[in-house]
Amino acid sequence: MGQLPLFPASIIGSLPRPAGVRDLVAGNLDRTEPGYRSAMEAAVRDIVTMQEDVGLDVLSDGEWWRKSYIGVVAELAHGFELSRNPVDGRPWTIVVDRLSPREPGFIAREVAFLKTLTQRAIKTTLPAPALLGERMWDAEKSAAAYPTREDFIRDCVPILRQEVEMLAASGAAIIQIDDPHLCLFVDDRVRANYKHPDQAADFSVDMNNRLIDGIEGVTMAVHLCRRAGARVRGEAAHTGGFEKIMPQLRRLAARHITLEFTAPGAGDLSILSQLPVETQVGLGCVSCQPGQVDSVEMIVGRVETALKYLEPERITLNPDCGFAPGSAADVSLEEVRQKLTNETAAARILRDRYR
Repeated sequence: MGQLPLFPASIIGSLPRPAGVRDLVAGNLDRTEPGYRSAMEAAVRDIVTMQEDVGLDVLSDGEWWRKSYIGVVAELAHGFELSRNPVDGRPWTIVVDRLSPREPGFIAREVAFLKTLTQRAIKTTLPAPALLGERMWDAEKSAAAYPTREDFIRDCVPILRQEVEMLAASGAAIIQIDDPHLCLFVDDRVRANYKHPDQAADFSVDMNNRLIDGIEGVTMAVHLCRRAGARVRGEAAHTGGFEKIMPQLRRLAARHITLEFTAPGAGDLSILSQLPVETQVGLGCVSCQPGQVDSVEMIVGRVETALKYLEPERITLNPDCGFAPGSAADVSLEEVRQKLTNETAAARILRDRYR
């Protein structure tokens, strides 16, 4: 991989799974069987070609190898029970026993295969420890192993850290920690549910920093998103400006932070001027909302607003979030192709104007 151009065009992580891939992931074929691997390799090859065709500088495998984005930790550690959420029937992975290493390198193997397909920069992703705690600890089922949510979160760190170290050696250009939990603290309604919201947000940052500190030779990033559930599952969207968690963002050891800015209520871009000067910004300038395709001119306009507060060299263009929250999400791949095509066209215009 060569040096990235000015205004690199990037993906966040997930991409829509066509019906055939969804059937493969949901089917009974064991993922270790040759038939499963050959079918998934062919599918990933196609999605990599699509990303190269639209001109992305930083790409992923769409996270297609993962049956569940959050549940991927169950591939790395023993101690989980896989069942169905009694509320909505979605896959539900809950910690029920003390964690112990299971299959380190599961995510690193995703990168190893991806490197055989492309010379472009590769981004790989991991869920943040606090996010796992929010989604995978249950007061009834988990308490015997981990009396508190925080106990479980702390035990997730060495499992994830081992994978980060393997990923750093795998050839990935960017390792991204996804932490929508930290981003919830922009919302006053969420903060009201915590006796000490800033302490809870600080704890999330501390756990992320344990994953990031001392990792060299790769860009460590943190992604904050607020609308994944709202886009696909009809959950409430969270509003509030990033100023509420700016003290936490300034403490992150990551030197690349991706932030949503197309969503209503995301706040003013002027907040970017408060980030440390060494922090690179993945600017959420492309909407992930189904049915909403931002024009090239609109994307350029969002970036040029950010340029009032950041130097061109600090900005990466990316969508607000991944395009396929949930392994079974039915999202138009052709619509996503158009959104990414517009993103890369905007990047070319900006390079011509500001190089």
